[in-house]
Amino acid sequence: MSAFRRALLGWFAASARDLPWRRTLDPYHVWLSEIMLQQTQMDRAVGYFERFLARFPDIASLDAAHEDEVLKLWEGLGYYSRAKNLRKAARLVMQAHGGAFPRAHADIRALPGVGPYTAGAIASVAYNAPVPAVDANVLRVFARLLDLAEPVDSPAVRRRLETAAEELLDRDDARNFNQALMELGALVCAPRKPDCPACPVAPFCLGRERGTAGQLPLTKPAPEIIRIHMACGVLASRGRLFIQKRRKTDVWPGLWEFPGGVMEEGESPEQALVRELREETGLPVTPGGKIAVVRSSYTRYRITLHGYFCRAEADPEAYRLNEADEARFVTPEEIRRFAFPSGHARLVAKVLTDLRLPAFLSGHAVL
Repeated sequence: MSAFRRALLGWFAASARDLPWRRTLDPYHVWLSEIMLQQTQMDRAVGYFERFLARFPDIASLDAAHEDEVLKLWEGLGYYSRAKNLRKAARLVMQAHGGAFPRAHADIRALPGVGPYTAGAIASVAYNAPVPAVDANVLRVFARLLDLAEPVDSPAVRRRLETAAEELLDRDDARNFNQALMELGALVCAPRKPDCPACPVAPFCLGRERGTAGQLPLTKPAPEIIRIHMACGVLASRGRLFIQKRRKTDVWPGLWEFPGGVMEEGESPEQALVRELREETGLPVTPGGKIAVVRSSYTRYRITLHGYFCRAEADPEAYRLNEADEARFVTPEEIRRFAFPSGHARLVAKVLTDLRLPAFLSGHAVL
C-alpha cells in the first residue's frame, strides 16, 4: 500500500492541473467547486466558478442573494437544484454555524445538496480529514485496479469500492491522495481509452495485467433516449415580452420560460401552440412567424423546441396563471436578467437578435 501511495502522490505533485479552486484551501471555494463539478465538465466549470465568486465572494453574500440572481448566474450549467441547494446551505451555515463553514464531516454531509462523495471531498481537501472521496473517476480507477467485472453503479459494488478506497487512503495526506485519485481518473485512467503506459500505478493494476482495463468499468444498460417535440409562443404587449415562472413542482422549478408545451401525436407545432397557450394562459392566439427550432438535452430526454411569434386575439394582459407560479411582461433589456432552461435561453437569444422584433413589439403581425 505504501508503494502505491508514494507512486500516486509523486505523480500528482508533478502532474496536477492548475485549477482556480486548488489555489486555496478555503472550504467555501472547495464546496462551490465540488457542487459545480457534479454533472459538469471541468473546463466548463472554471468560468462559472470565477464568475460566481466574483459576485458572491463569501457565504454571507450568497445567503443574502435573491434566488433569481443565483439561478441567472447558474444559467447554462443545468441541474438547477444544485444552485438552489447552494443557497439553502449558505442559509444553514449562517444560521447554524455562525457563518463559518463546518469542519465536522457529519455537519458537512448534513448540508443541502451534499452527498457522501461531496462531503468526503470537502472534508479531505479543505481540512485534510482522513475520509475517502469516491466519485465516478475513482470508481473507474478501482474497478480497473481490482479487475472488477461487475457493474460499478450497483449499490453493493459501490460500497465495496468505497471500502477499498478507505483502506487504501493515505490518512496523513488525505487531501492530496483523494485529489490524486480523481486526477488520475480524469487524465490517465480515462473512460474510453486508459493510458496504461503513462499510469503511475500501472504495476498495481490487475486490469492492465490481464488486458481488461479497456473494457472496464461495467455499468448497467443506459435508459432509453426519449425524444420530445415542444412548441412555445412569444407574446407581446406595449413593447414588452410575456414570460412565466415554472411551478415548484415542475422540472426546472423557479426558472422562466415562454408559454407552451409538448406536442401531442398528430399535431403540428402551430396546432400545439394554439392549444397549449389557451390551456396555460387562457388566451386565444394566432401563430405568426417561426423564430427558431432549438434543441437541448435533459437526462435521457432530447428536446426539440419550436418557437413562434404569436398574436393574442384578446388582451394579452388578461392572462390566467393556469400552469405557472408567476408571470410578467418584460422589456428586451430586462429579459436578460432572468434565468431560463437551456432551450428557452437559446430561444431568448434568437428572439433578441431577430430583425422582426421591433415590428412585433410595436404590435404588428410578423410572418
